[in-house]
Amino acid sequence: MHKFIARNLNSSVEDSRVRLFAVYRVSVTEIPEHLLQRSRERRAALGGGDASPNTPAETTSSSSAPVSAEAAVPSGPAPRAVAPEAAAPPPPEPDSFVVSRYRSRKKVPAWAMAGLALLPIWMFMYVRSVTAQAEEASGPLAIGAEQYATCAGCHGGNGQGGVGYQFSEGEVLKTFPNIEDQLRYVLYGTGAYNIAGVVNYGNPAREGGPHLTGERGVMPGFAGAITDYELLGAVCYERYSLGGADPDGDYAEEFEKWCAEESEIFVELQGGAALASIHETHESIIEIGDGPADGSPPMMMEG
Repeated sequence: MHKFIARNLNSSVEDSRVRLFAVYRVSVTEIPEHLLQRSRERRAALGGGDASPNTPAETTSSSSAPVSAEAAVPSGPAPRAVAPEAAAPPPPEPDSFVVSRYRSRKKVPAWAMAGLALLPIWMFMYVRSVTAQAEEASGPLAIGAEQYATCAGCHGGNGQGGVGYQFSEGEVLKTFPNIEDQLRYVLYGTGAYNIAGVVNYGNPAREGGPHLTGERGVMPGFAGAITDYELLGAVCYERYSLGGADPDGDYAEEFEKWCAEESEIFVELQGGAALASIHETHESIIEIGDGPADGSPPMMMEG
């Protein structure tokens, strides 16, 4: 009796285990439909499976191996979507007429460029060869013409006068009949004459009255400002080119001695001699000296 009861009890326990295992197996292997639908949609989105809702479930209650819900979802990171290809750049716009003509022009050859580079030099040499070259100023009158530019502001470009006295029409010869008196006055100027108390710097018997120191303003002295031979040139220019002295007439001796191109005094001054002492080496000239002195009447009047 006991054995029978024990046998039946064991049989009941065994049946209970089988039923529990079957229930457990069904509950584990059976995947809900909404999970399967989500898995199919995911595969369709990734291109890896059929998303049709009519696809039967892949699990049955009679499957021998348990299938989890996670098995339906592919593992690992989702593949990257392929980036679309960049659009091709638009074709360049065609060149304008001017640009196309510029690009299609013929290039200047290298030898021609070298010739063009030398063209300005050739033109300069050509113009120089056909143009008369100005001769360099020489002699007292030529040098005096250059130096007179300093005097023209007061005495006028043609010696017509202005702030200073007139030179033209023989006026300078009336004031200075002797060239030595004019050289002395230009050498030392009004300031030195005023300090020395010399009132009459030119011809005291001048027609129309003598010119007095400071009567027409102040004339600067040019000693040290220009050379003695340049100063002689300026005075020669004022007397002969502007004042009208005749080098072949009454003033021929003076011109030959002081203002001719071959003048010995001019040559000596170029060599370093001084106007103040030039009388020591030449006869028949009035001493200029190293300071102001009264003017003198014409030499012919003294005789």
